[in-house]
Amino acid sequence: MTPEVSERRRVLGGGRPSDRYTVLGAGAAALGLTAVLYTQLTPFDGILGFVVIAYAMFLAFYALLVSFEERGPAIRDRIASAVVHSIGFLLLAVLGFIIVFIGIRGFSALREPNFYTSDMGHAGPLSPLTEGGVYHAVIGSLEQISIALLFTVPLGIGCALFLSETRGRFTRIVRTVTEAMTALPSIVAGLFVYAMVILGLGVHKSGFAASLALSVMMLPIIIRASDVVLRLVPGTLREASLALGASRWRTVWHVVLPTARSGLATSVILGTARGIGETSPVLLTAGLSYKVNYDPFRGPQVSLPLQTFSMVKSPMADMVTRGFGTAAVLLGLVLVLFVIARIVGGRPAGHLSAGQRARRTRASARDLLRFEERRRRSLQDEREDGHV
Repeated sequence: MTPEVSERRRVLGGGRPSDRYTVLGAGAAALGLTAVLYTQLTPFDGILGFVVIAYAMFLAFYALLVSFEERGPAIRDRIASAVVHSIGFLLLAVLGFIIVFIGIRGFSALREPNFYTSDMGHAGPLSPLTEGGVYHAVIGSLEQISIALLFTVPLGIGCALFLSETRGRFTRIVRTVTEAMTALPSIVAGLFVYAMVILGLGVHKSGFAASLALSVMMLPIIIRASDVVLRLVPGTLREASLALGASRWRTVWHVVLPTARSGLATSVILGTARGIGETSPVLLTAGLSYKVNYDPFRGPQVSLPLQTFSMVKSPMADMVTRGFGTAAVLLGLVLVLFVIARIVGGRPAGHLSAGQRARRTRASARDLLRFEERRRRSLQDEREDGHV
């Protein structure tokens, strides 16, 4: 008998070494030929044109090198893959450039300890970087976005459940209005709250009014993103829950929402990112303040984006540096909120952490003991009935 030969598992990712050499060769040829064109053959100059011509030549050389080993469909597939990877690399490069640029411009302010613990109440445009900070703006942003989340998270997820679990003409109307509100300019939301709440109801400019304006911007984002996530929950899960006798409410609470928890956390992140970076609604509804205000219901209250806007337009170099430092703090705050939302959201359905597996094991052990106790009592009742 011939020994059984196990089939080798095919690896779909990673690529062959020759593929990497092809990419490197095409890139080197494109850079070399473009450099010759710019320095020897043509009067071209400018970094943008150099990059565009080099990338076009890279695609041409890459297609030529791939054609030596592959056929037409494979060549088109490789070119499409190269374009997609290039777009992803470009987006990462732009994001990295923005972060590095802001960090470099604001580094002189970020390295001062007082920048995080003091406000601008006793610091003016001519004050050195050792005076003043962003403490009041951090407090304002946290309070405003927290109040806005108190409004938008239950309303947004509830409206998304209504859109995903019900059908009818009113559902289509609500979905259309929500999609239209996603493109609502932020200045319009600020003017709406200013006219209705501040002028109409007599509420003073405050962080609470700003949070209402931010809620108008965040709510459609959370609704649309949550609606997409909830509609991805398999219908078989709902059918299984209903077949076991659960009500519609218990099915939504114990099946649909836990299954979509990770996606719902992502929708909340998207809404938070939209609201925490708005400037014009806060300027119209909360005003501008250089002192810390812990009370969001009384007095003007500044946010990080508004302070960044007010500082970077200053003619003073130190104020501009403070503005870039404030923008860097805003990026860090968004990152912290993102991590918190990810931790709260947990892992996708079906993927349990070590703690969750331990809790499931303890719950299963308790259920086993309960079943054994019930079985023991049932046997004891049967024996007593037999004796009688």
